[in-house]
Formats: sequence, C-alpha cells, structure tokens
Amino acid sequence: MRNFSLRPTASALIALLALPAALPADELSLLRDQLHQLEQKILILERKHELKDEAAKAASKPTAVTAADSRVEIASGDGATSLRLRGLVQADYRYYDAANDPADTFLLRRARLIFEGKFNNLFSYVIQPELAGTIQILDANLNAAITPAFNVRLGKFKTPVGLEQLQSDPVAFFNERSVATNLTPNRDVGLAIHGDVLGKTVNYTVALLNGVPDGGSSSGPDGDSDKSIAARVFATPFANDKDSLLNGLGVGFAVSVGDYGTTAGRTGGYRTDGQQTFFSYDASVVAAGQGLTWSPQAYFYQGPFGILAEYVGSSIEVQRPTFGVRKVENFGYNLSVGYVLTGEDTTYRGVTPKTVFNPAAGTWGAFEIVGRISGLDVDDTVFAGPAGSRLANPNTSATQVTAYGLGLNWFLSRSVRANFNLFQNKFELAPGAAPAADALIADDETTFITRVQLAF
Repeated sequence: MRNFSLRPTASALIALLALPAALPADELSLLRDQLHQLEQKILILERKHELKDEAAKAASKPTAVTAADSRVEIASGDGATSLRLRGLVQADYRYYDAANDPADTFLLRRARLIFEGKFNNLFSYVIQPELAGTIQILDANLNAAITPAFNVRLGKFKTPVGLEQLQSDPVAFFNERSVATNLTPNRDVGLAIHGDVLGKTVNYTVALLNGVPDGGSSSGPDGDSDKSIAARVFATPFANDKDSLLNGLGVGFAVSVGDYGTTAGRTGGYRTDGQQTFFSYDASVVAAGQGLTWSPQAYFYQGPFGILAEYVGSSIEVQRPTFGVRKVENFGYNLSVGYVLTGEDTTYRGVTPKTVFNPAAGTWGAFEIVGRISGLDVDDTVFAGPAGSRLANPNTSATQVTAYGLGLNWFLSRSVRANFNLFQNKFELAPGAAPAADALIADDETTFITRVQLAF
C-alpha cells in the first residue's frame, strides 16, 4: 500500500493565516483553533494508517509451524509470539542386589508435557506438569524480559542454589542426581530477579520464596509467614573467547536463608542413588529457627570432556517437643566426569550426536562414559541422647553415605537416549547403632538402573 501524508495540507492552511487578512481578530483566532484541531485529527488518521500498514505487513507473513527432534512449535509470522510443546518420558528397570533393598522393578520415572511460549518478545512462560507417579505441577511461571540484564520471574520454578539441581533432567550425566542434592532446595513459589551482565559472562539471580527444606519442593501455600531469600552468581569468564581452552569454564556461589517453624521446614528424608531413604528425622521433630544452605560450584567442558563439581553446606535449627532448639549441620559433595567416546562436544546442556542410530547406514549415534563420587555427612549430634530426646534413630538412619557411580550413555538421536548406570552406596553408622538385618543401612546398597528416555 502506498504511503501518504496529509501534513502538507494542514501546513498550507496554517500558512494562509500568516497572510494579511481583513477578518476581525476574534474570527481569525477561532479559525486558527479550528485549523489546529484539524491538524491533530489528520495526525491521528496518519498514525492509524501506519498501524494498518504494520498489521498488514505482519499478516502477510504466514504462521510458522516447526516439528523437529527438539520441539514442536507454532510461531507468529514475525516470531514475536509462539507456543512450543516439549515432552519427556523416562522408563527404567531397577535391579537391587541385596535382600534388604526393594524388589527389582520396572518404573516410569518421569512423564511430562512441557508448554513454553512467549508474547510480543517480552513475556515468556513455562507450564510443566508431572504425570508419572504423583501428578503435580512442577513449573508454572511467567517471565518478563525487560532487558537481558533485568528479568522478572513470578510463579513456581527451580530454587537458584544447586548446580546439579538446576541442570535439566534429560541432559544430566546420570539417571539420578548425586546424594549431595539432598541438601539443595528443589522447586519453590515466589518472585525472582535475574539476568546476564558483563557481556553475558555473569549470570545472577535473587529470589524471594516461600521456603522449602533440603531437597524439597513447594506443593501448596506456605505453612508460615516467614520467607526465604536465595541468591546465586555464576560466571563463565571465557565464554566469549571461542579459542580459549577455558571457554567452557564456569564458577559460582549460591546461598539460601530463611526462617522455618513447622514440620514442613525440615527434610522428609535423604535418599541414596537408588532412591531409598537412608536418613530421616523422628516424626515429632519440627523446624524451629533459621535454615541456611550455601554452595560453591563449578563446571568445565572442553570438547568431549566434561566435569561438574559442587560442595553443599546445610544447617537448620530443629526441635523435638519439650526439648530445646538444636542446630544441625550437614554437608555434601559431588564430583562427576564424562567423556564422549565418539568425539562430540559436551556442555552443561548435554550432548548432541553427530549421527543417529541407523544400522542400515552404518551409524550408531554417540556414546559417553561417566563416573561419579559423591557423599553426604549427617551431623552426629542428631543421634545423641536417649530415644526420647534424640532427633533421629541410629538403627534406621545412617550418619554418612559415600556413593560411587559408573555409567554408559548411548545417544541414539537428539531425542532418544539409553543409559546404563551402576551405583554403590556405602553407609557409615552412628556409634552404638544396631540396625535390623533387613534394614536398608544394614548393608551397602548396589543398584543397576537402565533407562530409555525420549526428550523433545
């Protein structure tokens, strides 16, 4: 459509008023006012015409529909508004070698439909329900990207603390996260301010949250009026230097602090690599004061080699009825390494195979070997005192676990992956502990977990 402008017409009329005229002064003033109003109307009409042109231009671009290994997406012609559908299915077979461990079983570990989208390139959202096991909403949040350095997120999302906890489920080295993540909060409801600064080499997040215990997730309204604050800074100082050997280095520190005053404020239990509870508080124990979690963390990726490490400290003030408040301090660590045998690059976001599994074409995808050592040390004081005053039972809970993991990951395509993981968890018991013969902690746990995963 040809552009046009009515401004010369209005300008010409106003110019006429500058000529000598025989009109009385009051009539001349009235005429000038009327012409000024006419010019404003013309400007409004011009703007409406421009908006119609812009709308017609946008409408001329067809809606884009994308179906690929990584997503199914519908986007507006200008790309400013979109809806993306992703999915995750993880099906396991779990073998336990000891009589005191649970029965060997097939397990649907995760089944998720993930809805992501954006509006006008400013607002984005994520809605992620979990359909395996207990049906729940894992993520539901809205993000406003004011600038790259200043974003505001509101809703339910991952607490910005643990490095391994923040990593997406489909791309982790192992089928299960390390025992150290028992100490890092998982998902919570609240408000976060986050962004990338210094040429996108530093990422920061500060969040005000309801507050959840070690390894916990928020599943409802807050149990008290106290809130927690979480903050994380993570730097990738050489990310913009593609030729640097340290291009894949990232280091950071995270902390979470808040006050807790109910049973929901203390952990529901710590789990092994095989997802069996090896420590839990007595049912009568409640949180009764400040909780603090802190974590130095780092990763390094170079070509087919990757390493992820973090240390986690967690303290919480707890109380058993009729007894005083006690501070409990627990610590965990994780060191995970991986190497892609077929030579593909690995990153914090996973491995993308160069080929897909196709025996007829002689291609097999990508293979990665992984190893891990991790541990969790529970404060010995929780077992102190007689049965009526101690915080945990030494006959059913261990004071320390050291976990070893080995694995082979097979990437059949960008969307399909098969994992074969062997875990061994060694328990250390509190002094004087006498667990029953069939108790989990009476013997080391050895678990073999196979998984087939579909992620798009």
